[in-house]
Order: sequence, then C-alpha cells, then structure tokens
Amino acid sequence: MVLRQRPPRNPLGNHSPAMNMDTSSPQPTLQRGLGFWQATAINITQIVGAGVFATVPLILGVMPGPQALLAWLVAGLLIICDSMIWGELGAAMPSAGGSYHYLLESFGRSKWGRLMSFLFVWQILISGPLEVGSGLVAAAQFSKAISPEFKAFDEANTIKLGTEVDGQFLGMILSPTRAFGLAMGVLILALLYRRVDSLGKISLFFLAAVMTVIAWVLLEGLPRFKIDTFMANSSNKLESPPWSAGLGAGMGLAIYSYFGYYNVCYLGGEVRNPARILPRSILCSAFAVVILFSLVHLAFTGVIPLDEIANNKDNLTAEFMTRLRGDWAGKVVTVLLVGSCFASCFSGTLGYSRVPYAAAREGNFLRWFDAVHPTHQIPHRSLLLIGGLVLFWSLFSLDMIISALVATRIIEQFIAQIFAVILLRKQGGTIPWRMPLYPIPLLVALAGWLYVYAGTGLLFILLGLATLMVGLVVFLVWSATLGQWPFDKAEKAA
Repeated sequence: MVLRQRPPRNPLGNHSPAMNMDTSSPQPTLQRGLGFWQATAINITQIVGAGVFATVPLILGVMPGPQALLAWLVAGLLIICDSMIWGELGAAMPSAGGSYHYLLESFGRSKWGRLMSFLFVWQILISGPLEVGSGLVAAAQFSKAISPEFKAFDEANTIKLGTEVDGQFLGMILSPTRAFGLAMGVLILALLYRRVDSLGKISLFFLAAVMTVIAWVLLEGLPRFKIDTFMANSSNKLESPPWSAGLGAGMGLAIYSYFGYYNVCYLGGEVRNPARILPRSILCSAFAVVILFSLVHLAFTGVIPLDEIANNKDNLTAEFMTRLRGDWAGKVVTVLLVGSCFASCFSGTLGYSRVPYAAAREGNFLRWFDAVHPTHQIPHRSLLLIGGLVLFWSLFSLDMIISALVATRIIEQFIAQIFAVILLRKQGGTIPWRMPLYPIPLLVALAGWLYVYAGTGLLFILLGLATLMVGLVVFLVWSATLGQWPFDKAEKAA
C-alpha cells in the first residue's frame, strides 16, 4: 500500500514503494516473497537468539530478587506500544530500509527528512552490526559449556585488548571461542547470499529450532518452580544500584533481548500485502516474546538461587539443564543455544543489510551500494558491508555491546519515529493501518525510551550523543559539498 497525499504535496512522490524501482532500467528489483509466517519467523528468530538466555543473570545483577521480573514486564509494555508505531509506519511505507523511509517521508524529503534519515543510517551502521554481533559473542560464550577442558583451553588462550571502566571491560577479546563466532558469521553471509523466498523458508526452520529451546526450558522449569526459591533471591546481599536505577538498567537489558520485533520492516519491499502483514507480524512477535521471556525468567529463578545464578553467567541455561537432567542435557542445550544465536544473527543481518541499499538508492549513501544481484535479487553489496561490520563487532565484550547498542539507537530511531507518526498523520494522507488508543501508545513509548536511555549510564549516554553530533557534522559537510539543504542557495534565493 502506497501512502497517497493530497496535491500538491506528496511525501512519497516518485519514490513510493510502488514506484521506487525504475522499470526503464535493466537493473534487477527486489522480490515480494515473504508472507505472514515468514515475516513473523524473521522477527522472532532475531529476538530469541541469545537474548533472554544471556541477560537473565545480567538483569539479576542490577535487580537481585523477584522484582527483576518487572524489568521484563515494564520493558514488554514499552515494546508493545512501540510495535504499534512500527506497524503504522510500516503499513504506510513498506519499503526496503524501514526506518530510513519512515523518517525521510514523515519529516519531509527535501529538508528535515534528509537529516533524520541520514542520522538513522549513520547510527544503524553502528548499532545494527552491534546488535547482530552480540549474538556471535553470546554463541562464543555459550560454547564454553561444551566441556571444562575446552573452557580452560579457551581461557588460557584469551587475549584482551582494552581497559576496565566501572567494572566493565571495554575493548576487544581474541580467543578460540571468538574465532568460532567469526566462522559462524562467515557461514551466515554465505547462507544469505540467495533469493529472499529461499531465505523465508530457512527462517521458518530457524523459528522451529529456537522455539524448541524455549519450550524445553519451560517444560523442565515451570513444573519444578518453587516460590520460596524465587522469593529468597531478595535476601541476597549482592551490591546493586538503587531500585529505581536498577529498573532502568534492567529494562535496558530486557530491551536488548526484545530487539528484533520490528526486523521485517527493513524488508518491507519484499513482503506480500505489507499493509496487512506488517502490523500483524510485529504485534504478534512482540506479545509472544514478552510472555515467553517472562516465563523463562520464572523458570530459571524458581529453580536456581540467585547466588548460584551469579556464578553461572556464561551459560545459565546449561547449568539449569545439567541440574535437572544431567551432563548430557547441558551439552545438548548448549548446542541448541549456539544454533539459536546463529538463527538470530541470520535474521538480523538479513534485515539490516537492506538499509544501506535503500539509502544509496535515494542518493543519501554511497551509490555503489545501490545494486541488486542479477540472479539472487538481493542487495549483495549492502549485505557484505553489514556482514563485515558484524564480524568486526563480534570481537568486543558483550556488556559493552549491549550498553552501546541501546544508547546509540534510542534517540535517533525509536524516539524519532514517535514524532514521525505525528507528522505522518498531520500530512493527511491515507494510512492503511492506524494504532488503537492514539496517542496513548506514543506517550507511553516516549516516557519509556527516555527512562531506558537514562538507565544506560553516563558513559554510554555520552557515547550516544557523541555519535549523534558526529553524524550531524558529517551531514552538514556532505550537504554543503553537494549544495543541498540547508545550503541550497537556489532555494534561499527563491
């Protein structure tokens, strides 16, 4: 569905999804081959990945006790409201690149939209690969549970290049398990180098695999749930931030685990009947993971006391299964977790690889990336760019990646899209799907994102602001070189 505006203003103009492909050019175009189940699979496989299994111990570190469940629930309310924002924008502008087009068209293609979309591309080249790279880091971390000998071998051959700030390591880590993660990343790129209809089928297979891990954890843990174990966590005397600060930090970790409920929006130009499928897929994905992740948290904390959870941060799920079923179960679930991380990185790389392509097609990124493979009909150059950045970030520490990811994305994407919905409605065009209870979801999302941003910590807030300011400077220099807004002399003279 193409957003149509009353003349003379049409924010999509000749760049609407229906007209974005130049039919006079021999260049291949993207194929609309994704249905509802494939779209939902792409979302959920990216969300599940390592997220919940890696972050439960981290959340308990900042909110020790039963109150840690609030991090999942409050963050869940936030992403459900935010999924309505994605649904409305995605249905109106279903194009490759997702947020890039939403910001460009809503803020005005010739002026502020250029700036907002540029800043989005600027930060997604950092935060997108950070998000996907964290899955490779988690896979490397989980793989240590295969055997004590392998863990000892990995630790004996680990080289750290960086420093610690406030107890958090900032820098690169070189080790055998990180080499394993890099190899996974290369294999993912090889699998993604094919037609999108084939990728949709692969995503359905991965969805079944990641749901198997969650189902096993829930079937083993929930029947053995002990309320005394769950409530006793609150008596642990681990150092933690004040309750309010702990909730913000815990929500940030939960949000990291939830990231991906919108992933199919980046492939909007490859979804069949997007005005119907995109909102349904996003909302179904968001509701499903909020329920599932909260239950996984209960399964872990109702079986293993908090002090023992803190001692098994590398692979809590393996320890959980080993206690309940023995060593064989710990090893099997470790293999499944690595596979879950693989599936998540597959879906994430697939989605983010469309963003540089979409920007290049509009002339807002290097034109070399405006290319579709003649046989596979995928933006192959853009895919290789994102894939290379993912491999780079997979060498950094997981804690650092999570905090940097959340801080760099909130202002330039999630909060910006809240205002994009308001501007889109003011333009008066046809919007195929509208969120219920407007504007309440916008207000809840705005308050929630600002609270989570404040909880990332001063270092990463400054990192996010620095990223924004550098991007702004680059945009101004680039615009001045091209003689475009806000340095368009002809427009000023008129």
